[in-house]
Amino acid sequence: MDNYESQQWENQLLERFMEIVKAPYGDFAAIGNLSRATSDAESFKQLLESLSRYPQAKSAIQERFQLGNIDLLQLYRLPSDTFGYAYAAHMLDNGLKPLQIPSAEDDYTYLGLHMTEIHDIWHVVTGSDTSMEGEIQLHAFTAAQLHFARFYWAMIAKNLLKTAIDAIEQADRRMDALTRGWMMGKQAHPLFGIRWNTLWEMPLEQLRTELNISTSSEKTVLAMGHFGS
Repeated sequence: MDNYESQQWENQLLERFMEIVKAPYGDFAAIGNLSRATSDAESFKQLLESLSRYPQAKSAIQERFQLGNIDLLQLYRLPSDTFGYAYAAHMLDNGLKPLQIPSAEDDYTYLGLHMTEIHDIWHVVTGSDTSMEGEIQLHAFTAAQLHFARFYWAMIAKNLLKTAIDAIEQADRRMDALTRGWMMGKQAHPLFGIRWNTLWEMPLEQLRTELNISTSSEKTVLAMGHFGS
C-alpha cells in the first residue's frame, strides 16, 4: 500500500474499532465490520505462509476442507465423555447451530471461512465458555496460534478497553482469562486444519492431551513460571 492507501486503511480500521467498542456485547454486525477492516492482504499473506509450514494446515487450505453437515442430535447421543457430545452440548445449550459455510474461491477467503466454521469447536477443546471471560480466553488462544491475524488482536484490545470503561471490577478475571488463553495457545499443537469431523467419538480429555491443551489453571500458572524463567 502507498501512504495514502495506508492512511485510508488505518482510518477505516480505527473507525470500525471504535464502532465495536461502543456496540453491545455480541453485536455480530460490528464484529463482521471489524473482521473485514482487519483483513488486509499483507497480514493474510504472512498468516498463509506461517500456516503452510504445518502439513495439516497446508492440506486443509489446498483442499478447502470443510466440516460438512453436522447432526447435533446424533452427536448428543454419543457417550458424555466424547468430544462430539461436548460439542453438541455446547451448541444446544447456547441455542447455536453449525454454520453453513460457502465454498471459498481463494486461499485468503478460505482462511476466514475456516476460522468462522471452527470457532465453536475451539471453544470446546479449549474449555472456553461463551461469557466475556470465555471469549477473551479464546481470542488470546487464537492470537497465540495465528500471530498475523489482526482481528483477534483487535478483539483483545476491544475487550480490554471496554473493561477499562465500564467493567473495571472484572479486570482481574478478564486478565486471568487472557493469560490462560495465551499460554494454552502457545503450548498447544497447531489446531488450524484439523479434521474435527473424524474425531467426534474420541474422549475429549484424550483429544486435549494429544493436542497439548491443558485447561487446568494450576498447570497454566506452572507454565507461566517456566516461560518466565
